[in-house]
Formats: sequence, C-alpha cells, structure tokens
Amino acid sequence: MADLTGSHTGPNVQYCFQDRNSSCRKALLSTSIYITLYIFFSLISAVTVFLNILVIISISHFKQLHTPTNLLILSLAVSDLLVGLIVIPVTTVALMESSTMESCWGFGEYFCVFQFYIAFLCASLSLGNLVLISIDRYVAVCDPLMYHSKITITRMMCCISITWCCCIIYRAAIIKNLVNVQVPSRCLNECFTVEGLIWVNIVDLVITMVVPCSIIITLYLKIFVVARSQARKVFSKEAASVSGVKTIQANKSERKAAKTLSIVVVNYLICWIPSLFLFFFFSFLIDNLTTLFISFLPLVNSLINPIIYAFFYPWFKVTAKHILTLKLRRS
Repeated sequence: MADLTGSHTGPNVQYCFQDRNSSCRKALLSTSIYITLYIFFSLISAVTVFLNILVIISISHFKQLHTPTNLLILSLAVSDLLVGLIVIPVTTVALMESSTMESCWGFGEYFCVFQFYIAFLCASLSLGNLVLISIDRYVAVCDPLMYHSKITITRMMCCISITWCCCIIYRAAIIKNLVNVQVPSRCLNECFTVEGLIWVNIVDLVITMVVPCSIIITLYLKIFVVARSQARKVFSKEAASVSGVKTIQANKSERKAAKTLSIVVVNYLICWIPSLFLFFFFSFLIDNLTTLFISFLPLVNSLINPIIYAFFYPWFKVTAKHILTLKLRRS
C-alpha cells in the first residue's frame, strides 16, 4: 500500500491532532490517486444526473408514457437523481477527505447526520419503488384481465406518495438512534453508527432490506412461473382470432416489461448485497481503497438503471432523441 497511500513514517506523517504524536494518523492517498478518484466520482455523479433527468423529462413530458408502471420508473428515477445530485458528491467528500470512516472526521455533527440520512433515505426509496414495481408486474402478468381496474394512475400516485412519506419519516426517526458523533481522546470527531445499539441495526436491516427483498424475490419467482406457463399456452395454439392475437401481444408486452424490470431488481441486489455483507461481517479486513470502492458500489446502481431503460425500452430511445435534439415542441 506504500505506493497508494504515501509514507506513514518520518516527517511526512500527518495526525488528526498535529501537536500530538499519540493522535490517530491520517491514511493519506497520493496526490495522483486523490485527483483521479475525485475526477472519476465527479463523472459518475454528472452522468447519473444527466441520464436520470432524461428519464424524468421523457415520462413527465410525453402523455403517452403516463402509465402506472412508468410512474414507478419516474419515482425510481427521481430517487436515482437524488443519489447523483446529493449522495455521490457528499459521500465523495466524506470518504476522500476523511480517508477512512473511523478517524479524522472533521466535518461536524450536522454533516455526519446528513450524509447518513440522505444515503439511507435514497436506498430506502429505491427499494420501496422496486417493491411497488414487483407488485405492479405481478398483477399485470398473473391477473392481466383485472390489471387496469386494480392498478390505476391515481392509486399508483397514492402508493408512491405513501412510500416516499414513510421512507422520509422512518429514516428521520431511525437516524437519531443510529448516528452519533463522539470526540475521542486521540482523534478528531468521528462519524459512525453507534455500536451499542446492535439490535437497532439488526431490526433496521430486517425492515429495510430483508423483508422488501424477500417480497421482491417471491413475487418475481411467481411472475416467471406464470409467464412460462402462458408462453407454453401461446405456442401451443396454431391459430388465433384477431382478439386472441391482441391478447397474446398484450401478454408478451407485459412479460417483456416484467423481464426488463427484473433486470433492474437484480442490478439493485448485485450492487447492495455484497457491500452490506462485507461491511457487516468482514469490515475488519477492508482497507482504505476497498472501502471507497464498496461504499460507491451501491451508488453505481443509480447510474445503471437508465442504461437498462435505454437498452430495453424503445420509448426511452425515441424520447431521449427528441430531448437531446430539442424537438420536444414538435414531438
């Protein structure tokens, strides 16, 4: 690590308290890596904001896209926009300037609470939207005849609003029991979750991660079982009436949407589960650069989501082209 973090011995050693040799030593990155990481994370933030703004404008502007499913994608894009606009810059500053999450925290109590709150909030919002998406796809694929009567735009807007309000209130309440800023004798202010309230962390993990992920996985397993059964029935029919063809096309469309959104769900799980697993069970083995990588892995999820839409949704390609060529008024 000598070539990455610089010297930790001799006159180049820097402490949290410069006048105390017994103070915690700063884990310094070399200047080249420091600048490179800042540029890299800034680009991730900018691209995340840009792509999610495209999604938001597309769904908001074009009335043809005002469907219950697209409202969920819009809600997810807004939470992803907050990640790119606030969470990534705040996390970058917090991690890069403190070098570790355990020492040399010099940004004060309010910034500490804010970075935890906004990061936890966006994670909860994303997962809440994914739960609603899985429910929406479950009804669309497993009960297509009742979908339009059960899932309306008004009901979906109410569900989205309730989800946002619950996440905002819950995170505001739980953050008081999770975050604490202390002043140790050897270091500057530290920003970390309180170790004495392990049960709070466990309960919070179950409520905000285990239960939602279980719901999502269970519903999508049922979706794929039903979709596979429907596909077999479609292929077994050699001829169909006009209305039958329309029904088959509608079922195919719903299954394709379910497949696309399942990729969004899998992407979320891939980005979040490894980081949670490592931090909960192997945090003592993680060095500074690995901490940076693992901390930003969940945030990259917000960058990947719009890319998934671009590959699998033709409407996003068309609307993005209209937006980028400034042809919104003629569209």
